[in-house]
Amino acid sequence: MGIVRFVLLSLLAALPARGEVFEFAAPSGGSGRELTVYSTLDEGLAAPLIAAFQTRYPDVAVRYEDLLTGAIRDRVRRETDDGGATADFVFSSGMDLQMSLANDGYALAVRPPAAKDWPDWAQWQDRAYALTFEPAVLVYHRPSFPGGPPQSRRALMDWLRAQAGQGGAVGTYDITLSALGYLFLARDEERSGDIWTLLAAMADAGLEVFPTSQEIIDRVAEGRLKLGYNILGSYAADQARQRPDLGLVLLRDYTVVVSRVALVPRAARNPDLGEAFLGFLMSREGQEVLARKLRLPAVSLEVSDAESARAMQAALGAQLQPVAVSPGLLVYLDQAKRRRLLAKWQAAVGG
Repeated sequence: MGIVRFVLLSLLAALPARGEVFEFAAPSGGSGRELTVYSTLDEGLAAPLIAAFQTRYPDVAVRYEDLLTGAIRDRVRRETDDGGATADFVFSSGMDLQMSLANDGYALAVRPPAAKDWPDWAQWQDRAYALTFEPAVLVYHRPSFPGGPPQSRRALMDWLRAQAGQGGAVGTYDITLSALGYLFLARDEERSGDIWTLLAAMADAGLEVFPTSQEIIDRVAEGRLKLGYNILGSYAADQARQRPDLGLVLLRDYTVVVSRVALVPRAARNPDLGEAFLGFLMSREGQEVLARKLRLPAVSLEVSDAESARAMQAALGAQLQPVAVSPGLLVYLDQAKRRRLLAKWQAAVGG
């Protein structure tokens, strides 16, 4: 039985990556054209975006595939290299993987109307566009900090040293399993010479690591952990509205900001529809849907909600350090660099 199961799993692993597929019929009821989207955004979050897009384009049906970041990159490459058609639009939280597609010639150059006002850091050669502005935050259990939580990494270090040996103090991403956690830590290493000392202090205070934001947020909100470090702020802010014991802080020394990146593949079946969807998501209306319905802070400077890029930059200025959409992201895919970073990580956190 074990051999049969091994063979079956091996065969499944060799099949092309397929995610969950969702079909959104054209509102007009016609059998017009179909936009195909590959995305890491959960279907429940994507639905308001698609509904708003279809209000503008009622004759367009949408085929939506919810995929992991690596699966999106691999699908687009394979389908293009095989000479067939791929998705019309790709939207992913894997900034480095999206940049690898754009840099390697798998993305079309498209310039929607809003592109002329898009920040320089948030676009690359009309081939890749950042659509969200999502800071890494420190989440904390409010009842555990009656005087307020640490506001900087230096203050966090002092607090951690006072907690040494007590356990259950802090959680963060397992960078061997979380691409986002790896990106945040790699940026920390570039920005701060003390990051490995900080991680060692976390380990001494009882560091626990997890593959997802949600697992950390749940434990902090329930008081099983007192702090969560480098947590994706868009998820944390949305849940803090509903969970009174959950608070969050943008650390004052610096705050790394990541984005979800969109592109139109070179081998898109309907590239004009992909460009239309990109144009909608970059428009004021599309950015407001992202910010207000999905709770994903907008990049567009036309949107001034409290958690938009415009509002955060006005309040915090140089404290915010957005990760630019540029070939510089490709360094995070370098395997030698990855091995070095993982070795430092394991040494700091005790393996």
